[in-house]
Amino acid sequence: MSLLTSNNPSDIRRLALFREMSRRFWFSGHSSVVGLVVLMLSVVLLQLAVQVYLNLWNRHFFDALERRDSYAMWYQAKLFFPLAAGSVALAAISVWGRMTTQRKWRESMTQEIILAWSKKKHDGPFPSGTDGAENPEYRIAEDVRVATDAPIDLTLAFISSGLTAATFFGVLWTVGGSLELRLFGHYTEIPGYLVIGVILYSTIMTSLMLLMGRRMQSVIEGKNQAEAEFRAAAEVMRGDHPETPSQARTIGERLQQRLDSVMAAWRDLRTQLIKTTLVSHSNFLMAPIAAYIMCVPKYGSGMMTLGEVTQSAAAFVTVQGAINWVVDNYQRLADWRSSARRVASLLYAIDNMEDQVAAPHSHHDSEPKPMSYNPG
Repeated sequence: MSLLTSNNPSDIRRLALFREMSRRFWFSGHSSVVGLVVLMLSVVLLQLAVQVYLNLWNRHFFDALERRDSYAMWYQAKLFFPLAAGSVALAAISVWGRMTTQRKWRESMTQEIILAWSKKKHDGPFPSGTDGAENPEYRIAEDVRVATDAPIDLTLAFISSGLTAATFFGVLWTVGGSLELRLFGHYTEIPGYLVIGVILYSTIMTSLMLLMGRRMQSVIEGKNQAEAEFRAAAEVMRGDHPETPSQARTIGERLQQRLDSVMAAWRDLRTQLIKTTLVSHSNFLMAPIAAYIMCVPKYGSGMMTLGEVTQSAAAFVTVQGAINWVVDNYQRLADWRSSARRVASLLYAIDNMEDQVAAPHSHHDSEPKPMSYNPG
């Protein structure tokens, strides 16, 4: 299910405008966009290959360490440097590709919004039912940035996580093998027990994050709205010249009220971040320890070498990180959804404003008319 979905008919109409504008950029067929997409996906695959080799390196190095084989240890040490250099180079290329694509998408969307805005009359109030579209300069400057930056990062991370989980599941199944336990006087064999363990562990962590951060999106939306209103009130101070002390006090009180709202919103956000940090940091500390504990029975019985233990632990951490994509990106997802919905509200408001030249249409149309402008 898309993250930009809603059961509210009004939301559906607004989000359709955002999706349509995004579709025009991504499916324009422009060679630069296609080239960047191919580059980013290629880097994801190459990074996965390097991860697999580094995982094997863990096994070989620690097996050599356990055997006290100095020649093999030095060989593996020298092998590490080209693998590390390749990983660093791919990370740098990934940053270039992601940020270039984000800049192009933001530029395209901003130009479209400005072009549409320039064709409308601005001397009246916003159309009714467009909450969240106030302070359009903030929407264009900040929310468009978040709405175009985050999806690229999140999508690449999601694709990488899926491929990584699928690849390292195989490592855990092969290296970890089966675990034989004596339960109620009978021996029971658990095939692929490390795979079962990482799935259970990741499910618990993801559930905790969803529970702790269930209010994150609404809190972020409230914070963004409070910031926009505070900025608008501050702009009024620069434009208004109070003639009496009472007028000056009124402007000051209004600005203070907006500041109080901003501070309250940030306190709410702080509480949410504390809750989600409790889960994410606990996961950071516990994941490798959980992997080692699961390997103890087989290592203690001599069925696993030290290298296989470290390889399994590294694969376990990699897989749980991939499965816990939601845990790692929950705040970013909430922030993006908030900004995307606010951009959608602005698009809906612009679409229902009176044209400067053409005959105005009703502000209360039940269905928004599609924007009649081309991508900038």
